[in-house]
Amino acid sequence: MATETARLGSVDSGSALNGRHHKAALYVFSFVVLAHWAEHIAQAIQIYALGWPLPEARGVLGLPFPWLVKSEWMHYGYALLMLVGLIMLRKGFTGRSRTWWNISLGIQVWHHFEHLLLLLQAITGNNLAGKPVPTSIIQLLVPRVELHLFYNTVVFIPMVVAMVLHLRPNAAERAEARCSCALPVPARA
Repeated sequence: MATETARLGSVDSGSALNGRHHKAALYVFSFVVLAHWAEHIAQAIQIYALGWPLPEARGVLGLPFPWLVKSEWMHYGYALLMLVGLIMLRKGFTGRSRTWWNISLGIQVWHHFEHLLLLLQAITGNNLAGKPVPTSIIQLLVPRVELHLFYNTVVFIPMVVAMVLHLRPNAAERAEARCSCALPVPARA
């Protein structure tokens, strides 16, 4: 047990986060990511299934708090939180799960850049390509609602794959793990 505790709480900074607190941190981070993604799905349902006009389709939280949907600061803050979370929790992953987590992180780097671009336009009033509202690069080709639903989906899917692999590591990944997230190995009959 002492060896396990030493392994899970190694010396580098962030070791507790990626060691003994990794599972709890992943649950909290996953809840935040899933809730945000659900907001994008709710907005898409409002538009495409319920036929609401775009200004009325604000997700769930945007209905009582419409300023949330219009706030570039809030959108940027979430993109930054997501990027920081992916970076901070990365060291807890090994092997195949680390590869999938890195894919999610790489996509989020671009997603964050797009939100930074939107925020800078909102702050300066100088919009990309002379558009009347802040516009991201890919938004020049794809409407904003669909684009951000896509971004959040393609960040979320590899993140989920990473977490499933993290919970079910192979023997080499289990030996390398610094946390106790892995499910117990089933007993052989």
